[in-house]
Amino acid sequence: MSTASITVGSPEAGTALWRRYAIERDGSTREALIRQYAPLVKYVVDRLRVALTATLDRDDLLGYGTIGLIEAIDRFDPERGVKFETFAIQRIRGAIIDAVRTLDLVPRTARQRARAIEQAYREIFAATGRMPPEEEVAAHLGMTIDAFRQALQDAACAILPLQQSDRDGEGTLEDTLPDAQATEPLDAAVRSDLVHRLAAALERLPERDRLIVTLYYYEELTLREISEVLGITESRVSQLLSRARLQLRALLHEGGMSADDVLT
Repeated sequence: MSTASITVGSPEAGTALWRRYAIERDGSTREALIRQYAPLVKYVVDRLRVALTATLDRDDLLGYGTIGLIEAIDRFDPERGVKFETFAIQRIRGAIIDAVRTLDLVPRTARQRARAIEQAYREIFAATGRMPPEEEVAAHLGMTIDAFRQALQDAACAILPLQQSDRDGEGTLEDTLPDAQATEPLDAAVRSDLVHRLAAALERLPERDRLIVTLYYYEELTLREISEVLGITESRVSQLLSRARLQLRALLHEGGMSADDVLT
């Protein structure tokens, strides 16, 4: 993911802090680094689709994300040649997702419906060679279109379409996006192959789904911003992102990639 649009403290100040922290590892410099990069937490929270409840609010997410930021600061090694922002975003997101998972906010039935929808996309695509419209998938599953869209909405609350796998301990589809700071040739080659396959799968999505994925993951717009651009509700954007995720998983599976290939 690009970090160019994130506003943090000045690069010069960040560089000076890292140099000092590498030598002294003192608490005051650590606190200064937390303040320097605190905007990263808000950036991640704004792009997570977590269902807020009476027991989980935005401040909770910011708190979980801050824990991830602190862990990132403690574990970051500037000598590896990776931008801290790139490293920290993954840690922040992971800390929030882990915390939300422990709360078990998403019903098991919602996860089961999501798997059933993904399987339906696979079966119809295998039989017809095309991605089916919602009405066809709903009929395949014996659901009304309203029930199908509600299932997509429920699945969206599981966190993100591309940023979370359905099984603990796995990576994410978003992790296959290119990292300009990658230094290991083998890792870069594997990542390049995954990016190529993901791009090919994206091309097979319906035009609007492809546009929404592009706006969300590449242009980094929020759900609200996308809804304003397309003139649809935020909840509909959320549904379409969830649908795109399930379609991509189905396409990648049909292309010979197992979940482990894609999500590691």
